[in-house]
Amino acid sequence: MTFLSPFLLWFLVAASIPVLIHLLNKRRHKTVQWAAMQFLLKATRESRGKKKLRHILILTCRALGIAALVIAASRPVVSGLLGWGAGSIDTVILVLDRSASMELRANDGQAAKRDLVLQKVRDAMEDLGNPRLILIDSATGKAQEIPSPDVLAEISATAPTDSSADFPALMSAAVEYLSTSSGRAEIWLASDLQSSNWYPEDDRWAAVRAGLQALPQSPSVRVLSLTGNTAPNVAFRLLGSRRTTEALVLDLELLRSEESRGALSLPLSISLNGARSSETVNLPAQSLRFQKRIPIPESKDTGYGWLSIPADGNSRDNTVFFAFGPARPLKSLIVSSAGEAAGYLSLSAAPPGFEKQTAEIIDPARFAATAITDVSMIFWAAPLPDGKNADILANFLSSGGQVVCLPAAESGTSREFLGMKWEPTTLAKAGKFYILQDWNKTDGPLRDGLDGTPIPAERLRAIKRAIPAGDATPLARWEDGEAFLTRKIVDRGTLWFLGSIPDYTWSNLGDADVLLPVSQRILAQGASRFDSSFLDTVGSPSAKPQAGEARSRVDDFSTSNSLHEAGVFRIGNHLTAINRPLEEDDLQIISKDSLDTVLEGTNYRLLDQAGKSGDPSLSTDMWRFFLIAVLFFLIGEAILCLPKKQKAQVQVTKPTFGPAS
Repeated sequence: MTFLSPFLLWFLVAASIPVLIHLLNKRRHKTVQWAAMQFLLKATRESRGKKKLRHILILTCRALGIAALVIAASRPVVSGLLGWGAGSIDTVILVLDRSASMELRANDGQAAKRDLVLQKVRDAMEDLGNPRLILIDSATGKAQEIPSPDVLAEISATAPTDSSADFPALMSAAVEYLSTSSGRAEIWLASDLQSSNWYPEDDRWAAVRAGLQALPQSPSVRVLSLTGNTAPNVAFRLLGSRRTTEALVLDLELLRSEESRGALSLPLSISLNGARSSETVNLPAQSLRFQKRIPIPESKDTGYGWLSIPADGNSRDNTVFFAFGPARPLKSLIVSSAGEAAGYLSLSAAPPGFEKQTAEIIDPARFAATAITDVSMIFWAAPLPDGKNADILANFLSSGGQVVCLPAAESGTSREFLGMKWEPTTLAKAGKFYILQDWNKTDGPLRDGLDGTPIPAERLRAIKRAIPAGDATPLARWEDGEAFLTRKIVDRGTLWFLGSIPDYTWSNLGDADVLLPVSQRILAQGASRFDSSFLDTVGSPSAKPQAGEARSRVDDFSTSNSLHEAGVFRIGNHLTAINRPLEEDDLQIISKDSLDTVLEGTNYRLLDQAGKSGDPSLSTDMWRFFLIAVLFFLIGEAILCLPKKQKAQVQVTKPTFGPAS
């Protein structure tokens, strides 16, 4: 509870006046012993304790009545954002989450979470007497002073966006601002607590905590949680795209926010270079991944468009945008000595009938002299690279390429590449095989097909293997738990380690049950290094115009805050489709334990607004309550002062007897 007129609290000393008057009155009377009075005192001795208690209650009611009147005049305010204690707040820093997930409507109200918090903050600021308000929004990350809380919902710095949020960076900006200001301050964090926006494992939180503790103001931190039940929503997102000669292939996904209650049919609108069409897509359960092939005339080198589903609980996640350039051939490079393994790898990278896919086999000694600027994927079936070869391969990965390392057929060395190496080759026991038993069916190149068809990876048998070692994510394991396939992200590219080779002295990997889908999926991922220039995400550095470049929207959607919105834009001379970050569809909420960890030592307070979207207020004005208390105490005092009701006297008449007759 805080007080808008705290100086009036000094008048609480007036509550002692009734007690002082009572004590002074007692001193005005002198006790004189009077013999006849002893009989009366003896008669009333039994009721003296009750009278004393009543006098104490009367004094208490009078003192509390005065105290309640003083508190009411001081205008007390109880707020979930405010802490206990008297005193006014000079500065409020509002850290506002404007990410796409904040446009999800609450289940018990019609307003989006962002609109809801702006209304609540505006009302709370008015209750506090409108202290200085500083806004730091998640889209720009810059501090700006707001002249009045009434304009919060009208300025562009609080408008909806398709971006994400970075709370460690936002809190650092708040600390930096407070380091140059004075007076009592509070930091209000308005967020839906989406874990991907809070980065709970980020090392930057240590610097934030140290900065807060070093500030002379010792600001309080209040977290306004906008979690809870939400309106039904389906998120539509683009996972990737690639151009073939005759079509654009889009990898798409639909995600339902609520529990699945049967299949859902959704109309899908498609726009390609202004031409529109529609179809229906069925969402059978909680999520659906599917591919959409959009035919493109062979003469069309570039273009753009969008796909959308009907509006629902969140208006920011119903549309995805795409753009494309000329079709490119998919080229693979196999770095290996000539032999059976190299032949199978080449066949899996460029199968018969795939005219646009080519594969070239080169000896490791020639790799440094080979141009790889147009290569999508490299199979490295040789001792791990070192020296110049390692540098070239690392640069290839950084630019978005895909590298698949396989153990060398001959005895290898103990070389390392980017922290990865091969353990010594092992042989299975006589008459036994290494069998693939566990693999990731939802992620990686062994994932199930879009129609749910699994990869028959259990058919893989090996009599010889090498175990990849290093800091990488296992995606497939042998039956004894050792890794077979691992993945390591290197900048924009991916480094894969595959624990056997397609040579029948090693395994039956050449049968194509495992090798073919792994090769084709990694190749498609590598091809995105060329198509990625046509796709970007809101807020990324490459989505912003550089010095001297113009940025204009070319799709059919109007815009009011284009720098932070999804759409198709022409940046300079280049066409780019910009979509919201995929992590905005991750509904995982940061746990209370994680929140305690990142804000440790700040004495933060969490105000949970789950189920309270219909209540616009963050604070409650309490002066009416204390006026009612004054009335209650006065009535109590009046009742206690009423004279005691006298018992009815029963008169007994002595009978009169006349003279005897």
